Amino acid sequence: MIDIHCHPLPDTDDGARNFETALAMLRMSAEDGVTHVVATPHCNFRFDFDAERNRKKAEELQAAVGDTPKILLGCDFHLAYENIRRLTQDHEPFSINGTGYVLVEFDEHFVPAHMDNAFYDIQLAGFTPILTHPERNAMCRRRLEDVHNWLSRGCLVQITAQSYTGGFGSEAQKACERLLDLNMVHIVASDAHDPRRRPPILSAAFQKMFSERGQTLAELLFQGNPEAVIQGKPLPPGPTPLSPSQKKKTRWWAFFSSRR
Repeated sequence: MIDIHCHPLPDTDDGARNFETALAMLRMSAEDGVTHVVATPHCNFRFDFDAERNRKKAEELQAAVGDTPKILLGCDFHLAYENIRRLTQDHEPFSINGTGYVLVEFDEHFVPAHMDNAFYDIQLAGFTPILTHPERNAMCRRRLEDVHNWLSRGCLVQITAQSYTGGFGSEAQKACERLLDLNMVHIVASDAHDPRRRPPILSAAFQKMFSERGQTLAELLFQGNPEAVIQGKPLPPGPTPLSPSQKKKTRWWAFFSSRR
């Protein structure tokens, strides 16, 4: 498996607090079957994003942990005007492994106005935005038509493994199931911050998806799509996203056909 959203760099944001905690997270990730971890420090009003500092810390961690998991760099990019301006001026530090993919996040209780314009500006700068954990955002949960609209414009969606297995509560878990029902999920990642409360564990979510939704989808969301992202390649073919209104029509037509 490949984890494109994780916070193991020590003393960088609200993730690993020290080097020992960071090593514990990475070793746990390797034991869980993860081959590559993208370290994605926050870039927001609370935490300063320093690409050179992040690179040095990643190199120190890689030397200590060994060959597995391979540590790549990215950014948990908060959608704000000043950040988008920085992104358009200096591309590489914010993207995943220097590719054309970038993680973007909302506040968990808020969606900024004019998001169509923000995503357009990011795409105009040459990036494919990957919207992180919409299932944990109350407004996104209520406005799945908006999420579908962003997908139709070329955005991707990443959900959190712990959300899918219930670790962020029933509302987030239900939202994961709903997004999956609508084919609106491209990647599952850990968004890990520590070894205990928010650990870098993907296997439980993989097994749940394998059991409930099949091997093909599980491998696509945990392996195939994340691998394409870290290599900067187009995603492999997958199911076409449906809007909530399209899903309702599909269910209605199936019911109508069964009654004929």
